[in-house]
Amino acid sequence: MKLQMTPRELAERLRSAHPPKLLDVREPEEYAIVRLDGARLIPLGELLLRHEELADWREEEIVVYCHHGLRSLSAIGQLRHLGFEKLRNLAGGIDRWSVEVDPSAPRY
Repeated sequence: MKLQMTPRELAERLRSAHPPKLLDVREPEEYAIVRLDGARLIPLGELLLRHEELADWREEEIVVYCHHGLRSLSAIGQLRHLGFEKLRNLAGGIDRWSVEVDPSAPRY
């Protein structure tokens, strides 16, 4: 499984019979501006303290995203250390999603 997933690939996967779980690692203020439907918010700085909230996702494919894709890469490293394996990073983050998939999604 490749690490990076483009916004267009994610859009296609979200329409599938078994879509991936979405983990948003931005801050609550960013999440309030724009988010992907169904995403669970756990800010990167809280991930190690709150990772048990993802216990039911351990065997699922998880796409992690942030604003541009850097914090989400860090989150993936933390989650791998905790035993999660099916992790993908949304390349370019929610900003690239807004450009390539959903122009109505606010950019900041």
